[in-house]
Amino acid sequence: MPVLTGGQIVARTLRNYGVDVVAGIPGHGIWSLTDAFLDDESRIPFIQTFHEQSAVHLADGYYRATGRPQAAVTSIGAGASNTVIGMGTAFTDSTSVLVVTGGPPTHMRGHGLLQELDRYTANDFPKVAEAVSKRHWVVTRVEELPFVLHRCFNSMLTGRPGPVHLEVPMDVQAEAANVELHDLERRIPVGRQHPDPEAVERAVDVLRAATRPVIVVGGGAITSEASDQVLALAERWQIPVVTTWNGKSAFPEDHELFAGSVGQTGTMTGNAIASSADVVISVGCRFTDWSASSYAKGISFSIPPAKLIHIDIDPHEIGKNYPAEVGIVADAQRAVAAIVDSLPSQGVDRSEYLAELARLKQDWEEKLAGRRDSDRFPFTSQRPLGALRSVLPRDAIIVAGSGNTQGAVKQTFPVYSPRTHLTSGGFSSMGWAVPAAVGAKLARPDSPVVCVLGDGDFLMTAQEIALSVTADAPVIFVVQNNAGYMSIRGGQRKQTSRHIGTEFSYPDGSPYSPDFAAMGRAFGIESWKVNDAASLEPTLRKAVQSGAPAVIEVPTDRDAAGPWVPGWWDFPIPAYITDERQDEYHRTRATEQHL
Repeated sequence: MPVLTGGQIVARTLRNYGVDVVAGIPGHGIWSLTDAFLDDESRIPFIQTFHEQSAVHLADGYYRATGRPQAAVTSIGAGASNTVIGMGTAFTDSTSVLVVTGGPPTHMRGHGLLQELDRYTANDFPKVAEAVSKRHWVVTRVEELPFVLHRCFNSMLTGRPGPVHLEVPMDVQAEAANVELHDLERRIPVGRQHPDPEAVERAVDVLRAATRPVIVVGGGAITSEASDQVLALAERWQIPVVTTWNGKSAFPEDHELFAGSVGQTGTMTGNAIASSADVVISVGCRFTDWSASSYAKGISFSIPPAKLIHIDIDPHEIGKNYPAEVGIVADAQRAVAAIVDSLPSQGVDRSEYLAELARLKQDWEEKLAGRRDSDRFPFTSQRPLGALRSVLPRDAIIVAGSGNTQGAVKQTFPVYSPRTHLTSGGFSSMGWAVPAAVGAKLARPDSPVVCVLGDGDFLMTAQEIALSVTADAPVIFVVQNNAGYMSIRGGQRKQTSRHIGTEFSYPDGSPYSPDFAAMGRAFGIESWKVNDAASLEPTLRKAVQSGAPAVIEVPTDRDAAGPWVPGWWDFPIPAYITDERQDEYHRTRATEQHL
């Protein structure tokens, strides 16, 4: 057995387990570990980010684009704490990232050394990480590391994905021991979790009796690579398909059975079809409030009376928000395939239902066109997305920031194959999109990657555009500049008719904005500001054809910035608001079905 330091054990194991990149900032608490990435036996490209949060987002974006977990490493104290937003995003969206942080030397714990959190108990950062990790470990001996590392990957690669946290104290990184590195293939199960045949039989019985079924596809369908099976089920039984935020890209959006997205910022078509369904087949969907219009009956779903067939790898999700007629705990790919195999080969006639779907889609297209095809300047949020779709190949990856852009992309930008739409869905983290887009480009260098986000989101992690140059990851960043947090402002105005802290302004109230094109050039990136409608599409095409990193500033109208809101979101109205909004809120809240 070789004699290896703790740092060497970690580095060699990551390489052996297929990690392609390690992102982070090598502060003093992780020096002995990061040094090992320079050894020939454990050399892995190290992506130096400019904020630790971004290191986790980068690894997260890589995972979403490929399904392969990567690593982020940071120091102790502030460096470790900066990873929390990244871990929270990955945890909420069920994506796998290994976060390795340094820790105080074991013989110094509790003495309050530099950056240690010690006032409640010694070395308290692992408690902070608990709430945003699928599992976490603190090793105390070098000999533990081979075992703990294969446990980390076992956790990330089985069941419901999620980030894991590993703290390696500084002395454990530096000390050496005789160890045997473990073979990962002998430490994880073989194959996928199949469904119970009885549950499949019950699901088929429910489905055969349905007259208006709908399939709702969540992020779990993409994780399990179930898109082909969902397509087969939809076509075999002529079932419309709707998607959640993270389910977008699981089903081709130019297919006649695609009905759109569901939820607060879903589409009118998606909500209409899903809310009127008599059977809902959920594939890897956890029914968040945004995707279910806060469970208000008849807006996105009507469960009950609609019967729910709920497929999920995590039994925690079955029955959590809606009662399930049939709950199936299994890998989504295998569960949907089993249902398809058990259905009669002869489908059913749903011509009237599908004609209704086609009419609804046409109505939605006419509504969408009013903003997507508008030449008003500054632009609507939708106009650049229509132009971008026309200049990108079908397999291009779009990474959407949070806020208005997130909803506009969901409604306006069609995608056709899995892992070509990435967004921070459940956590909706501002600052996620820029580093995640870099991670996606590193993962799939042959695919164009475009990051579309608002100026408020961009300013959270704008410095990471430098990675397009330093990491040779040429992403196109499209910044929709409306000089503020307009999604937040829109919600405030709807709720109370006034707003605070959302407009970027000079003291006299006029809009304030950095020169984003100049910022891009300062980072060594070719950059443009679109100054009129006629130059929008040519500028986007030039950037795409160049194959180089680019920043494109797109002035966006503050008052025409947001997506449509065909759904509902339970946001309480203050008691001092006594107009019809109060009555409408309580009336709709009374229909919520999650209790």
